[in-house]
Amino acid sequence: MQKMLTVISKVLRGTVTKNGAQAVSEGTRVVVSARTYADFTPQATFDIKKCDLHRFEEGPPTQSVLTREEGLQYYRTMQTMRRMELKADQLYKQKIIRGFCHLYDGQEACAVGIEGGINLTDHLITAYRAHGYTLTRGGTVREIMAELTGRRGGIAKGKGGSMHMYTKNFYGGNGIVGAQVPLGAGVALACKYQGNNELCVTLYGDGAANQGQIFETYNMASLWKLPCIFICENNKYGMGTSVERAAASTDYYKRGDFIPGLRVDGMDVLCVREATKFAADHCRAGKGPVVMELQTYRYHGHSMSDPGVSYRTREEIQEVRSKSDPISLLKDRMLSNNMASVEELKEIDVEVRKEIEDAAQFATTDPEPPLEDLCNHIFYNEPPMEVRGTNPWMKLKSVS
Repeated sequence: MQKMLTVISKVLRGTVTKNGAQAVSEGTRVVVSARTYADFTPQATFDIKKCDLHRFEEGPPTQSVLTREEGLQYYRTMQTMRRMELKADQLYKQKIIRGFCHLYDGQEACAVGIEGGINLTDHLITAYRAHGYTLTRGGTVREIMAELTGRRGGIAKGKGGSMHMYTKNFYGGNGIVGAQVPLGAGVALACKYQGNNELCVTLYGDGAANQGQIFETYNMASLWKLPCIFICENNKYGMGTSVERAAASTDYYKRGDFIPGLRVDGMDVLCVREATKFAADHCRAGKGPVVMELQTYRYHGHSMSDPGVSYRTREEIQEVRSKSDPISLLKDRMLSNNMASVEELKEIDVEVRKEIEDAAQFATTDPEPPLEDLCNHIFYNEPPMEVRGTNPWMKLKSVS
C-alpha cells in the first residue's frame, strides 16, 4: 500500500526523472488494478432473445445472470479461439499446415455457450470443424496448433490433423459428414446404461442435417429416451450451398418431429448457455433427447480451399461482423454494465496473442512423429502386434 501511494504521489506531483514514463505507467497500472477489485459490478442480468419452441410448453429463460468472472473467462476463451483460427489461416497459406482444415471463427459463442451449460464430465462429439470444441473440452492451444502441423506434441500425437482431435469425454473431430450423430447416440446410450446422470452433446451442421442416418438416430434416441442433445449448428451454408437451396424445410429444430426442439440465437453466448442448461435438465430428468438449432455464421469459407465469397457477398459477411459478432456483443455488455474496463480487456487480448504466437512457434519447431510410431494405439490395452505396411514385406509394430 505504501509503495502504491508513493507511486501515485510522484505521478500527481509530475515528478520528472529518467524513469518518469515508468512511474506513470506503473501508477496507471496500480490504479487500474485497484479499480479491478473495488469498483466493478460483480454480476448483472441481461435480456436475451426468446427461443423458438417445438413441442415444449415453456422454454429457456429470457434473462441470464452473468458474473464478472464468467464474462472474463468467456471473453478470453472466445478471443483465444478467434486468434487461433486466424493463425491457422496464416500457417495454412504459408503451407505449414496441409490437408483439410475447417475454421471456426464467427461461431465461438456456440462452443463456449454449450460448455457453460453442461459439465466437463458430460460428453461431446462433433464434425470436422472441431478446433473450438477441442479447446473448450480441455485441449491446449499448443496441442491444437501442433496437431494442425502434424507434430509429435499434437493432441493426437500428430496423426489426426485438423479433423481428428480428441481429449477426455470428447470424441472428435469426425471427417464423414453426419457419421458422428449415431456415434453420439451410442455415447448417450452408454450414459443411460451406466446410470451416471451424464449426457452427450451431438453436433452436426445444416449441411449434414438432410442425412438419413440422422433421422434413424432420432428414432432410436426417442424410443430409448437417450440423454442426448442433438445440436445443429446452422451457419447458413453447407459448403457453398445456402440452406434455402438445400432444404425444403429450414426449421431444423423441428426436424425431430416427435422430439422437442429449440431454435436459439447462436451468436449470443448467454442465449446458447441458457438453452443448453434447459436442454440438459430435460435430458437428466429422463425425458429423452432434445433437438437444438443454433443460428450462427462462419466468417471463413467452408474449408481453406473455399474463399467463401463466390456464393455470398463480402458485404453480407461484413454486416454480420458489425451487427452480430459474438465477441463484440459480450464485450459491449461487459463494458456498458461496468463489469470490466477497456484496459483490462486489452490486456487479455495481449496475453491471448502471446499465447497463440508461442503455440505457433512450438507447432513449427516440434519434431514430426517418427515412422515407428505410425501404427501405435490402433487397439486399447492389447499386447504389441505386427501391422502390414504399404507392401507385404514391410512390417510395422503397433503398441497400445
